[in-house]
Amino acid sequence: MTLIALPGVYAPQDDTALLAEALRAEALPPQAETLDVGTGTGALALAAAQRGAMVTAVDISWRSVFSARLNARLARLPVRVLRGNLLAPVAGRTFDVILANPPYVPAPSGSRPGHRAARAWDAGNDGRLLLDRICQEAPPLLRPGGVLLIVHSALCAEETTLRRLRAAGLDAAVSERRHVAFGPVLHARRSWLRSQGLVEAGQNKEELVVVRARRTW
Repeated sequence: MTLIALPGVYAPQDDTALLAEALRAEALPPQAETLDVGTGTGALALAAAQRGAMVTAVDISWRSVFSARLNARLARLPVRVLRGNLLAPVAGRTFDVILANPPYVPAPSGSRPGHRAARAWDAGNDGRLLLDRICQEAPPLLRPGGVLLIVHSALCAEETTLRRLRAAGLDAAVSERRHVAFGPVLHARRSWLRSQGLVEAGQNKEELVVVRARRTW
């Protein structure tokens, strides 16, 4: 479907498509309670709602919240969109599925950017500024048998994601992989990324991964 993205809102790209594929591979329970963290335009929330899930979407950006609400209304799909910082708006709730496509691009600045658009991708020197928080805060929100699906670049260490989720008691593995061409941000940062040992000379592609973590207890 065609989605509306207000200025500064992250438009669906390869990582969104890869996570949507992982979602389609899941056998969802009827009316699965689903959370989309950092929803942006609401693309993944709508994909879950199309499958009959009961969807809550969260984003810290008001523009993203408005975009997701508008897209849900245009699609005539029941998605509840809340504004807040990661999982804070759903504290105390539990879910069958949690989806997350957080900012994960390594950046020369170690802090969150002030520029509205860059907040959709910049995530500190190692790209894990929000990933580590999700790995810590999401597992307690999963119901028994619930699944967490996170997409991010291999540049920010999939092994760390797996280790943190396993330490939280989840059964975690990489379920999807895809190589994609560098976009404008990575192209502009290629020299810095090479200086950090994150890419090789002449490299012009990154690997995206989907980490699937299931609560078995």
